[in-house]
Amino acid sequence: MSIATKTGDSGTTGLMYNRRVSKCHPRVEVYGSVDELNAALGAARATADHDSVRETILVIQKDLVTLMGELATAIDDLPRYVQDGFLLVTPEMTARLDARVKEIEAQQISFAGWATPGATLNAALLDVARTTCRRAERRICALHEAGELKNPEIVIYLNRLSDLLWLLARWVESRSV
Repeated sequence: MSIATKTGDSGTTGLMYNRRVSKCHPRVEVYGSVDELNAALGAARATADHDSVRETILVIQKDLVTLMGELATAIDDLPRYVQDGFLLVTPEMTARLDARVKEIEAQQISFAGWATPGATLNAALLDVARTTCRRAERRICALHEAGELKNPEIVIYLNRLSDLLWLLARWVESRSV
């Protein structure tokens, strides 16, 4: 089977369970933004000099796959999605981010120059991921306000993730001085 299915040639794409929607549907915009975030995190992970940063990012990337799957499923199909064994975003996932934030905050971190990304390549890529995360978060909020998001934990998770990415970038900068 070819990756070029041509089913999107008309400007539509498929959600889970074969529902077709416009490629500019808010749900597609949201999971597309999260996909961009996942790619930005991949670049940050590839350039990380510290095992702890690489490991943290990899766990987050796996969480984002769960998050994108949930977002790629219409609300009416979520019971079937769960019944089929797919995972949803949970408070436990957010709690892992909170724990990592506390670990980093307990260390000596310099916030000097934080408003100008680029002190190191890895920190700059973490800041790209952070801003991509914030965009995804804004789009998630719009989906939520439109009544198209059943799980509010997704908003919380992305909000916490952007905080963590900011801290990780500052941590990396502090270790490079």
